[in-house]
Amino acid sequence: MRRPAHVVAVDLGGTTIKAARFNAQGVAEETLRLATPFSEGPEAVVAAVVRAATTLVRLGTAAVGLCAPGLIDDAAGVVRYASNLGLRDTPLTAAVADRLRLPVTLEHDVRAACLAEQRLGLGTGIQDLLVVVLGTGVAAGIVSSGRLLRGDKGFAGEFGHIPVHADGELCACGQHGCLEAYVSASALVRRYRRAGGIAENAADVTARLKTDPDAARLWAEGTDALGRALVATTVLLDPQRIVLAGGMAAAGNALTDPVRHALQDGLTWRAAPEVNISPLGADAGLLGAALRATDAAGLPHSYNRRVETAAPGQRAPR
Repeated sequence: MRRPAHVVAVDLGGTTIKAARFNAQGVAEETLRLATPFSEGPEAVVAAVVRAATTLVRLGTAAVGLCAPGLIDDAAGVVRYASNLGLRDTPLTAAVADRLRLPVTLEHDVRAACLAEQRLGLGTGIQDLLVVVLGTGVAAGIVSSGRLLRGDKGFAGEFGHIPVHADGELCACGQHGCLEAYVSASALVRRYRRAGGIAENAADVTARLKTDPDAARLWAEGTDALGRALVATTVLLDPQRIVLAGGMAAAGNALTDPVRHALQDGLTWRAAPEVNISPLGADAGLLGAALRATDAAGLPHSYNRRVETAAPGQRAPR
Protein backbone atom coordinates (compact mmCIF):
# COMPACT_ATOMS: atom_id res chain seq x y z
CA MET A 1 0.00 0.00 0.00
CA ARG A 2 1.42 3.37 -1.02
CA ARG A 3 2.39 5.61 1.86
CA PRO A 4 0.77 9.06 1.85
CA ALA A 5 3.11 11.88 0.88
CA HIS A 6 4.27 14.33 3.49
CA VAL A 7 6.48 17.43 3.64
CA VAL A 8 9.39 18.59 5.75
CA ALA A 9 9.58 22.20 6.95
CA VAL A 10 12.60 24.01 8.39
CA ASP A 11 12.41 27.40 10.12
CA LEU A 12 15.82 29.08 10.33
CA GLY A 13 15.84 31.49 13.26
CA GLY A 14 18.44 33.77 14.75
CA THR A 15 18.93 31.51 17.77
CA THR A 16 17.18 28.23 16.90
CA ILE A 17 16.54 26.08 13.84
CA LYS A 18 13.18 24.33 14.10
CA ALA A 19 12.13 21.53 11.79
CA ALA A 20 9.22 19.13 11.47
CA ARG A 21 7.79 16.47 9.15
CA PHE A 22 4.08 17.15 8.53
CA ASN A 23 1.44 14.72 7.33
CA ALA A 24 -1.61 15.74 5.29
CA GLN A 25 -3.54 16.70 8.44
CA GLY A 26 -0.88 19.20 9.49
CA VAL A 27 0.31 16.97 12.32
CA ALA A 28 4.05 17.08 13.02
CA GLU A 29 5.05 13.42 12.98
CA GLU A 30 8.57 14.23 14.11
CA THR A 31 10.24 17.46 15.21
CA LEU A 32 13.72 18.65 16.06
CA ARG A 33 15.49 21.78 17.24
CA LEU A 34 19.09 22.82 16.74
CA ALA A 35 20.98 25.84 18.00
CA THR A 36 21.72 28.18 15.11
CA PRO A 37 25.55 28.19 14.78
CA PHE A 38 25.68 31.90 13.99
CA SER A 39 29.11 32.38 15.57
CA GLU A 40 30.62 29.70 13.31
CA GLY A 41 29.86 31.60 10.12
CA PRO A 42 27.48 31.38 7.16
CA GLU A 43 28.66 27.98 5.92
CA ALA A 44 27.92 26.43 9.31
CA VAL A 45 24.42 27.96 9.33
CA VAL A 46 23.64 26.54 5.87
CA ALA A 47 25.06 23.14 6.86
CA ALA A 48 22.82 23.09 9.93
CA VAL A 49 19.72 23.76 7.81
CA VAL A 50 20.71 20.96 5.42
CA ARG A 51 21.30 18.63 8.37
CA ALA A 52 17.91 19.42 9.90
CA ALA A 53 16.07 18.72 6.64
CA THR A 54 18.05 15.57 5.92
CA THR A 55 17.35 14.16 9.39
CA LEU A 56 13.57 14.34 8.87
CA VAL A 57 13.22 13.29 5.22
CA ARG A 58 11.73 9.82 4.78
CA LEU A 59 10.38 7.68 1.97
CA GLY A 60 7.31 9.55 0.78
CA THR A 61 8.61 13.06 1.43
CA ALA A 62 7.21 15.15 -1.43
CA ALA A 63 8.93 18.50 -0.82
CA VAL A 64 10.85 20.60 1.67
CA GLY A 65 9.75 24.07 2.77
CA LEU A 66 12.28 26.49 4.21
CA CYS A 67 11.74 29.86 5.84
CA ALA A 68 14.32 32.36 7.02
CA PRO A 69 14.54 35.98 8.16
CA GLY A 70 16.02 38.88 6.23
CA LEU A 71 15.73 39.90 2.59
CA ILE A 72 14.49 36.77 0.83
CA ASP A 73 14.47 36.23 -2.94
CA ASP A 74 11.99 33.36 -2.90
CA ALA A 75 11.96 32.97 -6.71
CA ALA A 76 15.74 32.42 -6.78
CA GLY A 77 15.80 30.57 -3.45
CA VAL A 78 18.41 32.97 -2.09
CA VAL A 79 18.78 34.78 1.23
CA ARG A 80 19.96 38.14 -0.05
CA TYR A 81 20.72 39.59 3.37
CA ALA A 82 20.03 38.46 6.94
CA SER A 83 21.84 40.67 9.45
CA ASN A 84 21.05 38.43 12.43
CA LEU A 85 22.51 35.39 10.67
CA GLY A 86 25.46 36.83 8.79
CA LEU A 87 24.03 35.61 5.47
CA ARG A 88 24.42 37.52 2.21
CA ASP A 89 23.46 36.20 -1.25
CA THR A 90 23.24 32.69 0.19
CA PRO A 91 21.62 30.05 -2.13
CA LEU A 92 19.81 28.22 0.65
CA THR A 93 17.31 26.37 -1.57
CA ALA A 94 20.05 24.97 -3.80
CA ALA A 95 22.05 23.75 -0.79
CA VAL A 96 19.12 21.64 0.42
CA ALA A 97 17.92 20.54 -3.03
CA ASP A 98 21.40 19.40 -4.08
CA ARG A 99 21.62 17.19 -1.01
CA LEU A 100 18.09 15.74 -1.02
CA ARG A 101 17.08 15.83 -4.71
CA LEU A 102 13.61 17.06 -3.77
CA PRO A 103 11.59 20.18 -4.61
CA VAL A 104 12.48 22.92 -2.13
CA THR A 105 10.70 26.21 -1.48
CA LEU A 106 12.01 29.24 0.39
CA GLU A 107 9.86 31.87 2.06
CA HIS A 108 10.50 34.79 4.38
CA ASP A 109 9.83 33.46 7.88
CA VAL A 110 7.29 36.16 8.69
CA ARG A 111 5.48 35.82 5.36
CA ALA A 112 5.32 32.09 6.14
CA ALA A 113 3.79 32.90 9.53
CA CYS A 114 1.39 35.31 7.85
CA LEU A 115 0.36 32.62 5.35
CA ALA A 116 -0.41 30.25 8.23
CA GLU A 117 -2.32 33.00 10.05
CA GLN A 118 -4.28 33.84 6.90
CA ARG A 119 -5.33 30.27 6.25
CA LEU A 120 -5.54 28.76 9.72
CA GLY A 121 -5.52 31.46 12.38
CA LEU A 122 -7.00 34.88 13.10
CA GLY A 123 -6.64 35.90 9.45
CA THR A 124 -9.25 33.45 8.22
CA GLY A 125 -11.79 35.44 6.23
CA ILE A 126 -9.89 38.73 6.73
CA GLN A 127 -9.04 40.60 3.52
CA ASP A 128 -6.67 43.17 5.04
CA LEU A 129 -4.36 41.81 7.70
CA LEU A 130 -1.07 42.75 9.35
CA VAL A 131 0.88 40.03 11.17
CA VAL A 132 3.81 41.32 13.23
CA VAL A 133 6.27 38.70 14.47
CA LEU A 134 8.32 39.76 17.48
CA GLY A 135 11.26 37.45 17.99
CA THR A 136 15.04 37.78 17.74
CA GLY A 137 14.18 40.41 15.12
CA VAL A 138 10.95 42.08 14.05
CA ALA A 139 9.13 41.83 10.72
CA ALA A 140 5.58 41.84 9.36
CA GLY A 141 3.45 39.94 6.89
CA ILE A 142 0.93 42.01 4.97
CA VAL A 143 -2.30 40.79 3.39
CA SER A 144 -4.06 43.37 1.22
CA SER A 145 -7.37 42.59 -0.52
CA GLY A 146 -6.75 38.94 0.30
CA ARG A 147 -3.27 38.83 -1.27
CA LEU A 148 -0.01 38.26 0.57
CA LEU A 149 2.22 41.18 -0.44
CA ARG A 150 5.85 40.61 -1.47
CA GLY A 151 6.86 43.94 -3.00
CA ASP A 152 8.88 44.73 -6.10
CA LYS A 153 11.97 42.81 -5.02
CA GLY A 154 10.27 40.49 -2.55
CA PHE A 155 11.43 42.58 0.39
CA ALA A 156 8.06 43.82 1.69
CA GLY A 157 7.48 43.55 5.43
CA GLU A 158 10.76 44.78 6.94
CA PHE A 159 8.68 46.31 9.70
CA GLY A 160 11.49 46.13 12.25
CA HIS A 161 13.48 48.73 10.33
CA ILE A 162 10.84 51.43 10.46
CA PRO A 163 12.61 54.37 12.19
CA VAL A 164 10.85 55.25 15.44
CA HIS A 165 13.50 57.47 17.09
CA ALA A 166 15.82 59.83 15.22
CA ASP A 167 19.44 59.13 16.21
CA GLY A 168 18.22 56.38 18.54
CA GLU A 169 19.63 52.95 19.40
CA LEU A 170 22.02 51.37 16.89
CA CYS A 171 20.35 48.52 15.00
CA ALA A 172 22.11 45.43 13.62
CA CYS A 173 21.31 46.74 10.12
CA GLY A 174 23.61 49.73 10.71
CA GLN A 175 20.89 52.36 11.03
CA HIS A 176 19.88 54.19 14.20
CA GLY A 177 16.43 54.28 15.79
CA CYS A 178 14.87 51.20 14.14
CA LEU A 179 11.88 49.60 15.85
CA GLU A 180 13.80 46.33 16.11
CA ALA A 181 16.36 48.01 18.35
CA TYR A 182 13.65 48.56 20.98
CA VAL A 183 11.05 45.81 20.90
CA SER A 184 12.79 42.65 19.65
CA ALA A 185 13.68 39.96 22.17
CA SER A 186 17.39 40.47 21.58
CA ALA A 187 17.10 44.23 22.03
CA LEU A 188 15.11 43.90 25.25
CA VAL A 189 17.72 41.60 26.78
CA ARG A 190 20.62 43.75 25.58
CA ARG A 191 19.12 46.96 26.93
CA TYR A 192 18.20 45.33 30.23
CA ARG A 193 21.73 44.03 30.73
CA ARG A 194 23.10 47.47 29.89
CA ALA A 195 20.89 48.89 32.66
CA GLY A 196 22.52 46.47 35.10
CA GLY A 197 19.99 43.64 35.01
CA ILE A 198 20.73 39.94 34.63
CA ALA A 199 18.67 38.03 32.07
CA GLU A 200 19.21 35.02 29.82
CA ASN A 201 16.24 35.79 27.58
CA ALA A 202 13.30 38.14 27.09
CA ALA A 203 11.05 36.01 29.29
CA ASP A 204 13.36 36.75 32.23
CA VAL A 205 12.76 40.46 31.68
CA THR A 206 8.99 40.27 31.19
CA ALA A 207 8.68 38.17 34.36
CA ARG A 208 10.01 41.19 36.30
CA LEU A 209 7.73 43.88 34.88
CA LYS A 210 5.91 44.37 38.20
CA THR A 211 8.99 44.20 40.42
CA ASP A 212 11.87 45.80 38.50
CA PRO A 213 11.61 49.48 37.45
CA ASP A 214 14.23 49.01 34.71
CA ALA A 215 12.34 46.09 33.20
CA ALA A 216 9.09 48.08 33.33
CA ARG A 217 10.70 51.17 31.77
CA LEU A 218 12.34 49.29 28.91
CA TRP A 219 9.15 47.35 28.23
CA ALA A 220 7.17 50.59 28.12
CA GLU A 221 9.68 52.09 25.69
CA GLY A 222 9.46 49.01 23.49
CA THR A 223 5.67 48.82 23.42
CA ASP A 224 5.43 52.56 22.78
CA ALA A 225 7.83 52.21 19.84
CA LEU A 226 5.71 49.35 18.49
CA GLY A 227 2.59 51.47 18.84
CA ARG A 228 4.25 54.31 16.90
CA ALA A 229 5.19 51.97 14.06
CA LEU A 230 1.68 50.52 13.98
CA VAL A 231 0.20 54.02 13.73
CA ALA A 232 2.21 54.71 10.58
CA THR A 233 1.35 51.30 9.11
CA THR A 234 -2.34 51.66 9.92
CA VAL A 235 -2.55 55.05 8.24
CA LEU A 236 -0.85 53.61 5.16
CA LEU A 237 -2.52 50.20 4.85
CA ASP A 238 -5.77 50.38 6.85
CA PRO A 239 -5.70 46.77 8.11
CA GLN A 240 -8.86 45.29 9.58
CA ARG A 241 -6.88 43.24 12.09
CA ILE A 242 -3.37 43.30 13.53
CA VAL A 243 -2.00 40.02 14.88
CA LEU A 244 1.05 39.90 17.13
CA ALA A 245 3.07 36.68 17.02
CA GLY A 246 6.50 35.32 17.91
CA GLY A 247 8.14 34.66 21.24
CA MET A 248 7.45 38.13 22.64
CA ALA A 249 3.71 37.61 22.13
CA ALA A 250 3.83 35.16 25.04
CA ALA A 251 3.60 38.27 27.26
CA GLY A 252 -0.12 38.39 26.40
CA ASN A 253 -2.00 41.35 27.87
CA ALA A 254 1.24 42.92 29.07
CA LEU A 255 1.98 43.39 25.37
CA THR A 256 -1.43 44.03 23.86
CA ASP A 257 -2.75 46.50 26.45
CA PRO A 258 -0.02 49.18 26.07
CA VAL A 259 0.22 48.62 22.30
CA ARG A 260 -3.54 49.11 21.86
CA HIS A 261 -3.35 52.26 23.96
CA ALA A 262 -0.39 53.70 22.01
CA LEU A 263 -2.02 52.82 18.70
CA GLN A 264 -5.31 54.49 19.53
CA ASP A 265 -3.54 57.55 20.97
CA GLY A 266 -1.79 58.00 17.64
CA LEU A 267 -5.00 57.77 15.61
CA THR A 268 -6.98 60.75 16.82
CA TRP A 269 -9.29 60.90 13.80
CA ARG A 270 -10.21 57.22 13.40
CA ALA A 271 -10.72 54.01 15.34
CA ALA A 272 -7.75 51.70 15.65
CA PRO A 273 -7.86 48.23 14.12
CA GLU A 274 -8.17 45.38 16.58
CA VAL A 275 -4.93 43.96 17.98
CA ASN A 276 -4.76 40.33 19.07
CA ILE A 277 -2.25 37.60 19.90
CA SER A 278 -1.84 34.82 17.33
CA PRO A 279 -3.31 31.44 18.40
CA LEU A 280 -0.70 29.60 16.31
CA GLY A 281 2.14 30.12 18.76
CA ALA A 282 5.84 30.10 17.98
CA ASP A 283 5.47 27.47 15.24
CA ALA A 284 3.47 29.64 12.81
CA GLY A 285 6.46 30.10 10.52
CA LEU A 286 7.15 26.39 10.47
CA LEU A 287 3.52 25.67 9.62
CA GLY A 288 3.57 28.29 6.86
CA ALA A 289 6.72 26.76 5.37
CA ALA A 290 4.95 23.40 5.35
CA LEU A 291 1.94 24.95 3.60
CA ARG A 292 4.22 26.44 0.94
CA ALA A 293 5.90 23.08 0.35
CA THR A 294 2.52 21.33 0.22
CA ASP A 295 1.23 23.83 -2.33
CA ALA A 296 4.39 23.51 -4.44
CA ALA A 297 4.07 19.73 -4.46
CA GLY A 298 0.38 19.93 -5.38
CA LEU A 299 -0.60 17.79 -2.41
CA PRO A 300 -4.12 17.78 -0.94
CA HIS A 301 -4.21 18.60 2.75
CA SER A 302 -6.56 19.34 5.63
CA TYR A 303 -4.32 21.24 8.04
CA ASN A 304 -5.68 22.00 11.48
CA ARG A 305 -5.81 25.48 13.03
CA ARG A 306 -2.70 24.80 15.09
CA VAL A 307 0.39 22.63 14.99
CA GLU A 308 -0.22 19.29 16.65
CA THR A 309 2.43 16.79 17.57
CA ALA A 310 1.92 13.09 18.12
CA ALA A 311 2.11 12.09 21.78
CA PRO A 312 5.34 10.35 22.86
CA GLY A 313 5.29 6.70 21.88
CA GLN A 314 2.39 7.17 19.43
CA ARG A 315 2.28 7.55 15.68
CA ALA A 316 0.63 10.68 14.41
CA PRO A 317 -2.69 10.14 12.59
CA ARG A 318 -2.39 9.61 8.84
